[in-house]
This record gives sequence, C-alpha cells and structure tokens, in this order.
Amino acid sequence: MASQIREWSGINTFAPATQTKLLELLGNLKQENVNSLTILVMGKGGVGKSSTVNSIIGERVVSISPFQSEGPRPVMVSRSRAGFTLNIIDTPGLIEGGYINDMALDIIKRFLLNKTIDVLLYVDRLDVYRVDNLDKLVAKAITDSFGKGIWNKAIVTLTHAQFSPPDGLPYDEFFSQRSESLLKVLRSGARIKKEAFQAASIPVVLVENSGRCNKNDSDEKVLPNGTAWIPNLVQTITEIALNKSESIHVDKNLIEGPNPNQRGKLWIPLVFALQVRS
Repeated sequence: MASQIREWSGINTFAPATQTKLLELLGNLKQENVNSLTILVMGKGGVGKSSTVNSIIGERVVSISPFQSEGPRPVMVSRSRAGFTLNIIDTPGLIEGGYINDMALDIIKRFLLNKTIDVLLYVDRLDVYRVDNLDKLVAKAITDSFGKGIWNKAIVTLTHAQFSPPDGLPYDEFFSQRSESLLKVLRSGARIKKEAFQAASIPVVLVENSGRCNKNDSDEKVLPNGTAWIPNLVQTITEIALNKSESIHVDKNLIEGPNPNQRGKLWIPLVFALQVRS
C-alpha cells in the first residue's frame, strides 16, 4: 500500500546541486503524468548491483558484504518524494559455476509477477578487459525471460568507474572500447539484429559507488571525466522511462510461456489435415 512506502529521505544526503537536479528530473516525469517508476537491476554477481541501488537511494537499503555471497532473493526498495514513487528491484547474480542459475532466474521472474518494468539497469564493471560467453548467456537469459523489448528500456551501467586504464590509454577511449565490446556481445546474446540494436541505442552510463569517489567544487561525486554521475544516471533513467517503447508488464504468460495444452490444440488441425491428405 502507498501508505507503507517510506519517504525518500536519502535524497537529502546528496550535495545540494545533486538534490536540485534530481527533484527537477522527478518534476519532469510528473509533468508527463509519470507518478511512479520501477527499475529492475540485473547482471552477473559481484558487479555492484546492490551498491548502485544504495547509491541511487542515498542510504544503505541493501546489505553488502565482500565476504558473503549475494542474497538469494530479489529485494524491492520503494521510496516516495513529492508525490512520486521510486521502486528499485535488486536481484541476485545470474551466473553460478559458469552457467546461468536457472533457479535464481525463476525466483526473479516469479517475484516480478504482475509488476511492470519501466527501466532495466544491466550492471557490469568498467575495469574488465574482455567480454566472454558468460555475458552472452546472461543477455540470452534476460531476453528469453522478458522478450527482446526489454532492451528498448535498458541502460548498461558500468561500475568501478574511478579507474585508471592500462598502458596510459585515455579514459574516454577505454570507456568507448569497453562499451562497444559489451554492447556487441549483448546484442549477440539477445539475438537482435545489428540495425535494430543500433536503432535502440542503448545508453552506457558510468557509476562509482566507492566512498572515495572524487568530488567537484559543488561537493557532487564525479567521474574522472568530470561528470557528476548520480544526476547523469538519473537523467538517463528518466529519458529511457519516457521513450516511446512500452514498459514490460510481467504476467503469467510471460513467465511460463504459451499454455502447453493450447500449443497441442494448435497442432490438431494440422495433423488431421495430413491424415486426410494421406
């Protein structure tokens, strides 16, 4: 119930310049008659999903420990501010032992039943030098679960962004190369044609969740390229939420697929026709 949703007090922990920008972005959503937003956070384990949720909310709402595995179940954090409700769903990592964790995926899907996904944050790390088949498997699992349309509502979020690239490579150049290689393997895993994937133009946003993140003169957390990353991420979330693509409503058919009995019925006329012709 709405009365149970806590006030988004964590926003007050941000620098004044960040607070002003976030409230402006929430106002833009309300002007478009968007009074609530549900963000689904997915990816492999250990990439910073929970830390990113905490950073957006501005308080420690999801437990994090470098010595413990991720929680086995999704967690939805809801906060309200000025008549707007923000829901963020943190999920367990999708890979276990080099394979997709089907049990975790099934738990996630059933947790999402009757919910609507407005934005997908696909989280990975910037400081990774290559992509591999695991990235492809995760993209395929997400697509198989929620349909190709989920990528029209997606943002690739790269954590550990306060990072010095190897061999003196310029920061923006490394970011571009990392983004392109990851987007390429995601497209392959999602089985989306290159032209369609480019048309969707999935944005890639940098995140630095460390308490040692650099700050600008306005006390905002900034990336090595000077970008205040929290307002930048929320602005990108706002743009994706307001794009022309439909949000993803998770219903029973999406989770379980077509009714197997109904699929059998569809084959009956074809079998009967073949019998008659023979």
